[in-house]
Amino acid sequence: MVALALGAASFALLGTLDGNLLRNAQSDAERQALATAGLAAAGRLDPLLPPAPGTDFLQVVDARGRVLAASPNLAGLPALAPSRPGKPGTVRGTWKGSPARGDHRHRVVTVTTVTGGGLVTVYAGTSLRDADAADEIITAALVIVVPLLVLTVALVTWRVTGWALRPVEAIRAEVAEISDRDLHRRVPVPHSQDEIARLAVTMNATLDRLEASGIRQRQFIADASHELRSPITVLRTQLEVAQAHPDPALWGELVTGALEDTVRLQDLAADLLLLARLDTAEPAPTVVVDLTGVAQEAARPRRHDRVRVHTEIAPEVTVRGSTLWLSRLVTNLLDNAQRHAENRVLLALGVDRVHGAAVLEVSDDGPGIPAADRDRVFERFTRLDDARSRDEGGTGLGLAIARDIATRLGGSLSVEDSPAGARLVARLPLDARP
Repeated sequence: MVALALGAASFALLGTLDGNLLRNAQSDAERQALATAGLAAAGRLDPLLPPAPGTDFLQVVDARGRVLAASPNLAGLPALAPSRPGKPGTVRGTWKGSPARGDHRHRVVTVTTVTGGGLVTVYAGTSLRDADAADEIITAALVIVVPLLVLTVALVTWRVTGWALRPVEAIRAEVAEISDRDLHRRVPVPHSQDEIARLAVTMNATLDRLEASGIRQRQFIADASHELRSPITVLRTQLEVAQAHPDPALWGELVTGALEDTVRLQDLAADLLLLARLDTAEPAPTVVVDLTGVAQEAARPRRHDRVRVHTEIAPEVTVRGSTLWLSRLVTNLLDNAQRHAENRVLLALGVDRVHGAAVLEVSDDGPGIPAADRDRVFERFTRLDDARSRDEGGTGLGLAIARDIATRLGGSLSVEDSPAGARLVARLPLDARP
């Protein structure tokens, strides 16, 4: 690109220089030609015409080709042009070589005027040897200078680019060596506060997220393996006992226990599958859902449970999402509340017009959640100490699934202050239909 730019600039310089010199030479010759034509028209033409400064030769020729006057360097020579103009006027042109000054180009102005003896043509020429010499010198200089400039720019560009991209190469080399087992490594951050430094910072932030994701996945796999091991071990033990003691009196209890563990395994597998779907990058569903109906449907079969579910549900609350997801969110919150409540669970649904959100609250009169554990209860496979019994404790995925659903639908789920027990509040964007 630099070579093309310098080449274009060189041609433009040569063209401008040649044009200026040509116009200056033509101006000198034209002044001399017009002055001589005026003398011829007035009948005051001398046979020997001294050329003015800037003019190299003069010649005056009549309509029959006779030379009436000439400059000393053309004295005794025939007419410069074999043809005669047929009408008055001025003609400008460039001649190569002339009888006066060898092989140099000349800018010649031809002026034809009317005199008492008929048409007379005046030839005035100015040598372009200075213009040709300047063109040659400039051309020679450009032939040498332009390649040197291009080479200098190429070397400087190569060195500067190499210096500027050295941190990029260091980043690339470090990233190339990072594998799934080396996510703790980070790329070097250059001291310069430029785009490359910001690139390195962004790359390290990405590696931080990848490392954290890898840690979560490994922890998730370890926790899932632990959670699956317990019911599988109990189920196997029950089957082995049934095989070792074929007493029909024990089969009822053993089958009941095995069925309970099978249901627990089924629920755990369903929760893991739903979490896997929630973790995908697929866009969340945006179907208009009647959250009022979802909440009423989730609470209806629980009104006669040991811990009754009371409701305060506002009518016609609609959000965008998935009926299945929202039903699972409400169900998980109710399951968690009933598991820890003493006598009462309240399901409330309202609308926050200021923030344009549906507010779903599930509160119970149980022991509550300590402030230090309000974020930890939403971690996967996390169960507080009083919820770890096989009979009462869940899988540890219910609240994690509920928060993931709320987050994927553009909302939130948190534990908020309550006079007694626990109070979980989900906020979901209202449907923006007119």
